[in-house]
Amino acid sequence: MTLVLLLVLTGVAAAQPVTFYRDVLPILQSRCQECHRQGQVAPMAFTTYRETRPWAKAIREAVVKRKMPPWFADSCCGKFANDRALAKSEIETLARWAESGAPRGWEADAPPANVWTEGWNIPRPDLVVSPPQAFHVPAKGAVEYQYFIAGARFSEDRWVSAVEVRPGNAAVVHHAVVYVRESGDTWTRGPTKADILAVYAPGTAPDVFPPGMAKFIPAGSELVLEIHYTPVGKAGDDRTRIGMVFAKAPPAKRVLTLQMNQTEFRIPAGQRDYRVSVWGTLPNDALLLGFFPHMHLRGKSFEFTRILENSLPETLLLLKAYDFYWQLWYRLAAPMPLKKGTRLNWIATYDNSAANPRNPDPTADVGYGFQSWEEMMVGFFDVAVDAGVDKKAFFVRQE
Repeated sequence: MTLVLLLVLTGVAAAQPVTFYRDVLPILQSRCQECHRQGQVAPMAFTTYRETRPWAKAIREAVVKRKMPPWFADSCCGKFANDRALAKSEIETLARWAESGAPRGWEADAPPANVWTEGWNIPRPDLVVSPPQAFHVPAKGAVEYQYFIAGARFSEDRWVSAVEVRPGNAAVVHHAVVYVRESGDTWTRGPTKADILAVYAPGTAPDVFPPGMAKFIPAGSELVLEIHYTPVGKAGDDRTRIGMVFAKAPPAKRVLTLQMNQTEFRIPAGQRDYRVSVWGTLPNDALLLGFFPHMHLRGKSFEFTRILENSLPETLLLLKAYDFYWQLWYRLAAPMPLKKGTRLNWIATYDNSAANPRNPDPTADVGYGFQSWEEMMVGFFDVAVDAGVDKKAFFVRQE
């Protein structure tokens, strides 16, 4: 009798309906609310039952088809600290909830609410800077890259442990790069030799660096904000902000954002799988932290590899389905030591055919260019080096 009762109770537990407060809300908190809450990039919030219930069927479709949360790293290669991919059990839970009528359940079963810094996805910033005034983006036409001085010069050295770039009008910001222009530098256009504080593109999460690591802004420096605006058919204004959290003490490692890019290519009209690559060798030892691939609307896939001592390639990150509207940093779960002289090879493919629904013009050959109807091939990557090594010193190759 006891065994029969146990089996019955087990069956009852297994048949319990999936409810919002007990089963669904924890998944939304850990996987979705970074974007799906008031004031963030997503068009709807998933913080309460009332907000979420109308979207139950849409949530099911998005997670079953793995469209959401956005994550494009192939499971073949690498493990990432910011992996957004849902586990099979999480997908099943969300699907069962929608299929069973999206029941509310008991509010007492809800986990504690997430605590967010109002207006930010990083802890409360120690400093927020922006251009002195908003920039007006026209309704149509090409807009040249704009460069703004954001805030005053830094009066003292600062180590930045977290940084977030927040457009005032995300619809018109194609991408943004925050450069550190040190005292004595006079350049006015974004140079590849200057240190980069942050890179923003649609879908980008803020940078929160591992413990003991930070980016450095020397005293006397100022931040130069490079923004590429794309008109969307309606005129609007943008005033992008940069929020920074400062490290409480100097770190052991300095984070540098590097890049390898290819500008010499021409993608023939109609080509569905056109390959472009770039390679280089690491000038000094470093810890590899993560990757950020950048292409435009014809971008199809992107692969980061290193060449091993046996001359065979090892894939560090593979994106089989690049998405221009969800450009993400892929942060390694553990830093990867790379020796001086390590050969790195980035490989991008493009679909310039009519089969690509985002292709601005499948009848045109396409080369490198700044506008979204042209193409880019850039692979950013973060490394950590000794705290006393700056970007210029890192590129001095020691014999």
